[in-house]
Amino acid sequence: MSSEADDTNDTGLRARAEQGDTAALAEFFSVHRPRLWRMVDFWLDPRLRTRLDPDDILQESYLNAAQRLPHLARNREMSFLVWLRAVVRQTFLDAYRRHFGARQRDARRDVPLGGGGAPFATSTSLALQLMGSLTSPSQAAMRAELHGRLEEAIERMDALDREVLALRHFEELTNAETAEVLGIQQKAASMRYMRALGRLKEILAELPGFASGASAGT
Repeated sequence: MSSEADDTNDTGLRARAEQGDTAALAEFFSVHRPRLWRMVDFWLDPRLRTRLDPDDILQESYLNAAQRLPHLARNREMSFLVWLRAVVRQTFLDAYRRHFGARQRDARRDVPLGGGGAPFATSTSLALQLMGSLTSPSQAAMRAELHGRLEEAIERMDALDREVLALRHFEELTNAETAEVLGIQQKAASMRYMRALGRLKEILAELPGFASGASAGT
């Protein structure tokens, strides 16, 4: 199906969903589930996976979205996917708080969350994703040290650049969707992404194990 046909189908599903048609929501959710799953998987630190699961988050997200369909028509400035992503993100946050809540301080000892304890530790998530390219035994022995250095370097990036990189490179949002999520113009989002990519290449080039593949990795 062409992109234009996809957009037309999404528009039709949204129109039905705005009328409270849960079957339209189910169809839209099913079509975009792989993307939504990758988003949750990216947000989720591997060390939290024994307590939080992407499939469980998505199942709860669908139920929450069905309950919030009346709000969809009041948010017409948001695309259907960005609206649904927001529901999934809030569901993830709620699940995180339920699981860790009063025990959040203890959880922090086990899991480096960054950003004042927020579960969306972009620098951590980016570092973990990038470390996935190191697979040989000799590289594996360097993983712990490299991860720490990589995360520290990414943490020094501008926060908005990190977010743009996460949205475009790992959540696989389009430039238009990224601009919508961040509330900025598409041209500004594109420029931010290119700048972030350039900075990331510089960071990778300074680290052993990444230098030879910095260009290919980004």
